[in-house]
Amino acid sequence: MEYRIVLRRMEFRAFHGCYELERKVGNRFTVDVEITTELGDVAAEDSVEKAVNYLTVYEVVRQQMTVTQRTIERVAMNIIDAIHAGFPQVRHVKCTVSKLAPPLGGKLERVSVVLER
Repeated sequence: MEYRIVLRRMEFRAFHGCYELERKVGNRFTVDVEITTELGDVAAEDSVEKAVNYLTVYEVVRQQMTVTQRTIERVAMNIIDAIHAGFPQVRHVKCTVSKLAPPLGGKLERVSVVLER
């Protein structure tokens, strides 16, 4: 049996962007992660040790957000790769990275990319 773990609207200040100014002054970003994994004995044994620890997932995302990238596509890919590397029982990860109020010359709430693997 599979189950999902969902972390929504994790917010970070980071320095991702294609413009040099973005990489200097930074911007606000949100990240949503949805993980599909095997339930195994987690529920039957009430085993935290066998579960995908969402605190650890948050720390993985936080660490990846500190690695400056030119595109949010690369940021999302790094997050997905790091989650798969840290949790071999994970089958699928959907990651949405959003840049809030991007500098596009007009009023825009956010721009987002969604990657899945």
